[in-house]
Amino acid sequence: MAIDRDSVLNAAVGVLSRQPQAAMDEIARAAGISRATLHRLFPGRDALVREVGALGLRRFAEALDEARIEEGDATAAVRRLVDAVIPVSQLCAFLTGESKLYEDSEINQSWDRLDARVRELFLRGQQEGAFRIELPAAWLSEAFLDLVAGVGWAVQDGRLAPRDSAHALAELFLGGATRRPATP
Repeated sequence: MAIDRDSVLNAAVGVLSRQPQAAMDEIARAAGISRATLHRLFPGRDALVREVGALGLRRFAEALDEARIEEGDATAAVRRLVDAVIPVSQLCAFLTGESKLYEDSEINQSWDRLDARVRELFLRGQQEGAFRIELPAAWLSEAFLDLVAGVGWAVQDGRLAPRDSAHALAELFLGGATRRPATP
């Protein structure tokens, strides 16, 4: 029987996004394979963590592309991004929370490129007058990505229904980021 690497990586995400120090035994059990099989696929914990990080970056890049965040109205682009990123929210939770990834310069460079695209979206929205200008675009990006991670954890733990997650994320984020007219 062939082992699907992506299934193993997805199982690892489910464990590692909530238990960063989980043992390889726990990850193997979650994936439904033996520890020996896990070690044949990934020679050690660092290799597994790096592979999960690389998968997360690929999926996040695909979500950004799918959402076409460089196109059209910034608020509509954020809503498209929410819809595209929800399916990979657990991977985003892993990316934002796994400290071992920060030691890898290639992963850091990839993350910086993706984060720059999100910051550009918020900067464009500020220039359009859609988003609050007193909040730096870098902070809006950070807050958005942290909320995505929170949605991933909440769905995983059963505190938020998957069908409600896109609406919850979009409304909470846009409720705080959207610029409101000054009151007289």
